[in-house]
Amino acid sequence: MGMGIARAMLRAGHTVSGCDVNADALRTFSASGGKAYSTPKKAVEDADIVTIVVVNAAQTETVLYGPDGAVNAMSPRSVIISSATIAPKEAKSFAGRAAELNLLYLDAPISGGAQKAEVGKLTVMASGPKEAFDAAKPALDAFAETVYTLGDDVGIGSSFKIVNQLLAGVHIAAACEAIAFAKSLDLDITKVFEVISKSAGNSWMFENRIPHVLAGDYAPRSAVSIFTKDLGIVSDLGRQQKFPLPIASAALQLFVMAEAAGMGADDDSSIARFLAQIAGLKLPGTD
Repeated sequence: MGMGIARAMLRAGHTVSGCDVNADALRTFSASGGKAYSTPKKAVEDADIVTIVVVNAAQTETVLYGPDGAVNAMSPRSVIISSATIAPKEAKSFAGRAAELNLLYLDAPISGGAQKAEVGKLTVMASGPKEAFDAAKPALDAFAETVYTLGDDVGIGSSFKIVNQLLAGVHIAAACEAIAFAKSLDLDITKVFEVISKSAGNSWMFENRIPHVLAGDYAPRSAVSIFTKDLGIVSDLGRQQKFPLPIASAALQLFVMAEAAGMGADDDSSIARFLAQIAGLKLPGTD
């Protein structure tokens, strides 16, 4: 999603610098008209807005506060838009450290995937002080279709995203279980997709992910390991809250098992492939 966000901001007329550990991504970004750099520190020089689109809290920590981290070059009162899915307490910690450096911090996880990022139509679940929202507005206007202003307290945005990820993970697991089950019944799974997509059992995830299964295409748009991480955060928060999460916990174990089976870097629709392997079924694109 980071590449899509950067391109959306370029199209909106902003000067955009970027940093990525993937050299191919840097070349693609340069070809799109952006300025590519090898470290976050170099990328954010003279920037008013720094948008961090990474996988987890550890990567956010490195990008912001590592030896070549962004905060080492940011100007006072410039704003960090932090968009990784992380625990609320981690967002609060990052925001507190930013405030000590006279920097603004917006807790702003995103939803919509790479395709919506590319066309500037992401959903942003954001919380933080008004000054941070105001400072971030030019970037948000460029890459988001909907920005939810969820409160002044950092951590609220991350909490909303965790609820979303509970549902997303469960829906992916259920969709993959359903299509693998249909295969076990010797049904035409292409026709199953057509029928269910127009029926009450449909979900956004069924409609979005099952075409990957039908095509036998498990190149990652969103990887299995993402949901091992996100549903792990859900589980941790549930335990801390003493709140039972039986359905989310079952989904988490499916993702953990698929990752243990070597599918962690593959598309999260690989849950269907994993279940098919257990049952001795052949799905498109599998041996």
